[in-house]
Amino acid sequence: MHKLMALYRMPPDPDHFRNYYETVHIPLVRKMPGIVRMNYSFDVHDFGGGSPFFCIFECYFENVQDMIASAQTPEGQVVTADVPNCRPGEVEIVHFPVVDA
Repeated sequence: MHKLMALYRMPPDPDHFRNYYETVHIPLVRKMPGIVRMNYSFDVHDFGGGSPFFCIFECYFENVQDMIASAQTPEGQVVTADVPNCRPGEVEIVHFPVVDA
């Protein structure tokens, strides 16, 4: 399994971000082929009660090749182009293989 995460920093207008994310961005992501499952949360905390992030998104692909292929589809390119609309310069995107323990 291969996981992609997007970690969004606190936006200036949290309600606007949440509305845009749930009504525009997530529906675009759902159209991407190859996603095994996905989830997100606006309730992000570290162990001290705070967090540098407002939203965390996760999606899983069978392997890194499926993730790359999905990103290269027209649907994937639309999602990639939309990420800056969510939080320009305020999102960290990482991906990595997931090892079951």
